[in-house]
Amino acid sequence: MVIPRRRMIRRMALIRPATAEDEDAIVELSLLAWEPVFASMAGIIGPALARQLFSDDWRRYQEDDVRRACRTYEVWVAEADGTVAGFTAVHLPDGEPHGEIYMLAVHPDHQRQGIGVQLTQFAADQMRTAGRDMAIVNTGGDPGHAPARSTYERAGFVSLPQAQYYLLL
Repeated sequence: MVIPRRRMIRRMALIRPATAEDEDAIVELSLLAWEPVFASMAGIIGPALARQLFSDDWRRYQEDDVRRACRTYEVWVAEADGTVAGFTAVHLPDGEPHGEIYMLAVHPDHQRQGIGVQLTQFAADQMRTAGRDMAIVNTGGDPGHAPARSTYERAGFVSLPQAQYYLLL
């Protein structure tokens, strides 16, 4: 007997420019989405380095970074079921041939439905429209970042392995 493989649900979200009213929802979904990421990183580098990199409260650190990104970069949200399900922040540095996906997150309730890939491809399209020749995104090599790596690869990005080392002095 052959058991059919489960198929991942693919959902097309409405992607639109973020508004100031979206910022709290963007922060909330980001913290929920990135909780396993920060736990994974802290498990690898240890609590002392984690505190040095992200302060005593990674949530506060990350909230500040998300709010800064919302006010600094081009930000779009993905709406699904009438709620903000994900977002991306795109940096288009002056004088550079590339754009960068600075941040991308999908609410855990909407993950594994194709929204992250859709946001990634949308961000790349925005860079192309802005005249950029290349799109860049950085992510971690730890287990907590595995879903992000998978998303970027499904969107057509190619990884260039790197190593970054830390030493607490």
